[in-house]
Parts: sequence; structure tokens; C-alpha cells
Amino acid sequence: MKISKQARRDGKRLYQGCLAEGRLDAAKVRETVRLVVENRPRGWLAALTHFQRLVKLEVDRCTARVESPTALDAAQQAQIKARLEGVHGAGLTFEFVQNADLLGGLRIRVGSDVYDGSVESRLAALEQSF
Repeated sequence: MKISKQARRDGKRLYQGCLAEGRLDAAKVRETVRLVVENRPRGWLAALTHFQRLVKLEVDRCTARVESPTALDAAQQAQIKARLEGVHGAGLTFEFVQNADLLGGLRIRVGSDVYDGSVESRLAALEQSF
């Protein structure tokens, strides 16, 4: 579905209304969606679609997914958390996942940023250099 400029503006305005001190407030998001669905103003579906996209991008930006071939101990997790919060700021939500497909190393994703220190990616880079 193509979203009009007006719907984008409305969705952005809804999103900005859900920010509290620069952070997304989940209670405000739920209340905003409830009110829009209840009142159904003109172009409400397109505006909510754009609003949903903006909220998803913000949630992804604040979520760090750390993949490793084996379980990380508490000290390793704390070190990774400290470094990522130093780069991306406090308030990140961390998700530590075991991925048996990784031969070694880590793959970290924060929003659209991907830090791939896996053995697989290093071997692929080495193969391309030949």
C-alpha cells in the first residue's frame, strides 16, 4: 500500500506524541493506537501503518541481539553490554542467543548496525581477497 505524504505526516506526529524524554513510551503507544482505531479519522489506516513502521524502527534501534556458538558467561555478557552501551547509549535491551551455525566468534545486531566477527564472515572475506 502506498502511503500519502499526509499519512506520513500524521504517522510521524503520532510517533512524536509517544516520545517521553526522547524515549518511546509503550503505554502512550498503546493509548494512541486505541484512540486512532476508536475514532477512525480520515486516512487512519495509512497513518497507523507509517506509525507502526516508525515504532518498529525505534524498538529495533534499542534492541541488541548477540549471537554466539556457545552460551556466554555472565562476565562476557557484562563486557559486551558495557561496550555496546558505550557506543549506542544506555537503555538497550539485550538478547543473547546461541546459534549453532556459527563456527566461532560473535554476530551482533543493533537496529540496522551489524557487527559480524564470526569465523564464517572472516573466511568469506579471506576468500574474496584471493
